Amino acid sequence: MNFIIWLIVGGIVGWLASLIMRTDGQQGILLNIVVGIVGAFIGGWLISPMVGTGTINDGFSIGSFIVSLIGAVILLAIVNLFRRGRVR
Repeated sequence: MNFIIWLIVGGIVGWLASLIMRTDGQQGILLNIVVGIVGAFIGGWLISPMVGTGTINDGFSIGSFIVSLIGAVILLAIVNLFRRGRVR
């Protein structure tokens, strides 16, 4: 069941992060899901201990969703930095 939640939340988080970073036209739904899942991992690993909120694995909450979204935005910023030489 957690795998299905990862896919759904990862897709939503990846899509929102791509809208924030203005890369939505460059990636499809599969890449949105990958960005969301990897971003949630980055957010859970880096940001979650700093702010004291749980991750998506601990249970769905607004705090865990925001941490995942921030992680996905950080991931897209890093990708844009290497791809274009600047962050959008």
